[in-house]
Amino acid sequence: MRNERFIVTRELGKLAKWLRILGYDSIYYEKKQISGLIIQALREKRILLTRSPVLAKYTGIRVIIVRHDHVEDQIEQVTKEMPLPLKDEDLFQRCVECNTPLEDIAKEEAGAKVPEYVFRTQEVFKRCPQCGKIFWKGTHWDMVEKALDKVRGKGRR
Repeated sequence: MRNERFIVTRELGKLAKWLRILGYDSIYYEKKQISGLIIQALREKRILLTRSPVLAKYTGIRVIIVRHDHVEDQIEQVTKEMPLPLKDEDLFQRCVECNTPLEDIAKEEAGAKVPEYVFRTQEVFKRCPQCGKIFWKGTHWDMVEKALDKVRGKGRR
């Protein structure tokens, strides 16, 4: 698991999910209450990702002002500013819904909870111990790898 921890403001929901996909502990802060956001960032030693330059004035926390609209560009910016490695072995280690670290489960445990085709064609399954969601290496994996290739490619220009 990664050491970096983020708190992401409400206008960056896609980025929060993508950071989870990449293996980073990322809380999606949906409330409008700035004081609660700052307190949580300080208490949990989280890096604040936001589009609001106003939040950069707070001391004691690291703030990254995300300047881009597209999530691939946002990932590129954050990974360069930190810097953060993008390693394939870290992908899909956290629940994209609730941010909890996933646990490996036996194929038989997943059987009744996944579509029949998925059960027949997949061997590796993970489960979120918090929300119970089951994950496997499906077509979404290819989409993630293509997006990361774009981000990595931009970094090499």
